[in-house]
Amino acid sequence: MAKSAGPPVRWLFGDQLGPHFLDDHRGPVLMVESRAVLARRRFHRAKAHLLLSAMRHRARELGDRLTYVRADGGYADVVRQHAAGPLEVVHPTSYAALGLVTRLAEQLDLTIHDPRGFATSRADFDRWAAGRKGRLLMEDFYRRARLAHGVLLDGDGPAGGRWNFDHENREPPPAGAAGLGLAEPWWPEEDEVDEEVRADLDRWERDGAVAFIGRDGPRRFPATRRQALAALDHFIAHRLPAFGAHEDAVLEGDPWMAHSLVSVPLNLGLLEPLEVVHKAEEAYLSGAAPIASVEGFVRQVIGWRDYVWHLYWHLGEPYRRRNELAARDRIPRWFAELDGAATDARCLSHTLDQVAEHGWVHHIPRLMVLGSYAMQRGWSPTQVTDWFHRAFVDGYDWVMVPNVVGMSQHADGGVLATKPYTSGGAYLNKMTDHCGSCRFDPRKRVGEDACPFSAGYWWFLDRHRDRFAGNHRMAQAVRGLDRLTDLEELVTQEEARGNRAP
Repeated sequence: MAKSAGPPVRWLFGDQLGPHFLDDHRGPVLMVESRAVLARRRFHRAKAHLLLSAMRHRARELGDRLTYVRADGGYADVVRQHAAGPLEVVHPTSYAALGLVTRLAEQLDLTIHDPRGFATSRADFDRWAAGRKGRLLMEDFYRRARLAHGVLLDGDGPAGGRWNFDHENREPPPAGAAGLGLAEPWWPEEDEVDEEVRADLDRWERDGAVAFIGRDGPRRFPATRRQALAALDHFIAHRLPAFGAHEDAVLEGDPWMAHSLVSVPLNLGLLEPLEVVHKAEEAYLSGAAPIASVEGFVRQVIGWRDYVWHLYWHLGEPYRRRNELAARDRIPRWFAELDGAATDARCLSHTLDQVAEHGWVHHIPRLMVLGSYAMQRGWSPTQVTDWFHRAFVDGYDWVMVPNVVGMSQHADGGVLATKPYTSGGAYLNKMTDHCGSCRFDPRKRVGEDACPFSAGYWWFLDRHRDRFAGNHRMAQAVRGLDRLTDLEELVTQEEARGNRAP
């Protein structure tokens, strides 16, 4: 094929929408909207809307520079059709996309640039990991990132005298409060692009081309960089000061609490992590936000988020299939379809309803309600990972594989976390206000009003007693099984429940 002498075409994926994915590139740009991606799996309707809206908004911003192709099929044929000259692409965010890009690079004049959108580079992480004598620890990685990027430092040490203020950031919700009393997050206004997206999704659903879970609208999350910056600035000014203390708490009347919601624009590539943490740092330095809140937020952005990204690549493609607890049951339909009305367990019902409405809940409902219940029941971690990927607006393969396989389902046997993150009803009763309106009693594990989490916790431990007896963080809990006079009755009860909604 004859090659054009013109500048290379920069091919952008749908999660590469910020200016840092073009840097100094002044040539033409290619973006492909593939309906086949939405047709292969049942994504949350709000997630599909957000992604298409963000891509189409970016196309409008780039104007004539951009060739925007709406394709019924996949990416490969479209890219080949537009390969009259050299192409370039920023390293994509999934193994599947990287495999596609690598195959095309064998056929075309295609350059793959280093990844963008993370504070620590792949090469830097690999050097750090290679130098570790023991297991990899997020806390060590996080401190190194703070030092490397000069974030929240006082000389060579941490601002506030400590690296980690997690102890201050575990407060239960205020007693008797319906919410934290904060200004709501900044919400975008929909426009004609959103109208077009919604009309297209409606038509595709009517035609049977696609199917979704959850509900769509109004759009809650930024679809442009301008919107993303406005949402970030609003969080810093109005919500960050209250973030830390109650970041692990849940109130039914306050679904957003003091959370930033910036995982969504970050994962679309609309924001850069370092610009996010520097704005938070400025709030601390000016006295507008306390160190505990700012440090907790910074840890989420350049600590945990970056760490999960690097583990996704460091642990390799087979990691997604780890299943050390031999959990093989299928996710039941009521859970998969976000049917909150199917269960009397208030925490499950409310959380599923929130996911259905927004495609988002914060990390504690994800980890300690949805993920904990799935692990207690023994659902396939591969299915659970896929469900989280599809159901959450900020869910991508690189996000969900380490978070769900490792953190949530403990399917890696302790590579990412030393203990499984699950609990009985007592934790939920302390950190949420669900239990007060629930027909189940968090103090009971057997009987008609037994909390499914309290019962499920002991059932889970009993099934894996031998594995966890030698885990120093779980040994005491395992020994507690021997003090349960009703363990046999509990096991019989939970085996009979199976995957029926509680």
